[in-house]
Amino acid sequence: MSYILGLDVGGSAMKYALMDKEANFIEKGTIPTPLDTKEHFIEAIVSIYNKYEDKVEGLALSMPGNINSDTGHIDTPGALEFNYNTNIFDSLHEKIPNIKISVQNDGKCAALAELWMGNLKDVKNGAVLVLGSGIGGGLIANRELLTGSHFFAGELSYLIENPESVGFENVFAMHGGTGALCMRTAALKGLKAEDVDGKQVFEWIKQQDKDALEAFDHMTTHLAIQIFNIQCFIDPEVVCIGGGVSKQPLVVEKINEKLNKIYEKMPFPTPRVKVTTCKYNNDSNLIGALYNYIQHDKGE
Repeated sequence: MSYILGLDVGGSAMKYALMDKEANFIEKGTIPTPLDTKEHFIEAIVSIYNKYEDKVEGLALSMPGNINSDTGHIDTPGALEFNYNTNIFDSLHEKIPNIKISVQNDGKCAALAELWMGNLKDVKNGAVLVLGSGIGGGLIANRELLTGSHFFAGELSYLIENPESVGFENVFAMHGGTGALCMRTAALKGLKAEDVDGKQVFEWIKQQDKDALEAFDHMTTHLAIQIFNIQCFIDPEVVCIGGGVSKQPLVVEKINEKLNKIYEKMPFPTPRVKVTTCKYNNDSNLIGALYNYIQHDKGE
């Protein structure tokens, strides 16, 4: 039996899994993501492939960046700056010439996983927000992933928050992501941002620490506002929250609380979206990458 090798490339780690086409995991592993050169990055992927060469029919990649999933061209690379304006298919085929390869943006992979067999499985329109250093996104319209004219649809990190001060410091990622939560908490406490992580912030929240609570209130307010804005765009039935902090029940609880306040202030009846967590959290990008591979393999 031949399998698919899925790779979830992140800014610090590269997760991989040998999977069948029903998303059953045969074997899994993790290695550090090379961040120095494109050559080392490609070598790392090839080294994983070489372990399973005799069992694998194709590679299914999930990566950061604005990516043309049809051609493999990466316009903007996210955390992997050496991939700017490059083609991942061409780069890998130089080392592995006779292998089928698919690629998709990581946020879109998370949405595809939920659409295929997760908490968007039974809905027509939905959205996924993955909270991390930025905000990964994926929009589902009429049971299909919305990619847009330039594969930019769902790049929620770049939603502008303040029209009177346009710049990266005022995009959604700098207010609604886990990284923003940590940076704001650190600033309020007079600490270095690198000394505060999400786990620590939620420990403080449990202790009713005023700085952590203030930063968390700011984060969930911005998440609720942009979820409402997404409702205005595609009218989703369900919005799934992913990322490590989504395991904290307080996150969805607080977002729903903030959304209810928005609905109550509307002068007319407004549809209410269901906000829940992603079913597949740590594995969502691998499952979504596999589904993207299957779709492209069928020519969809």
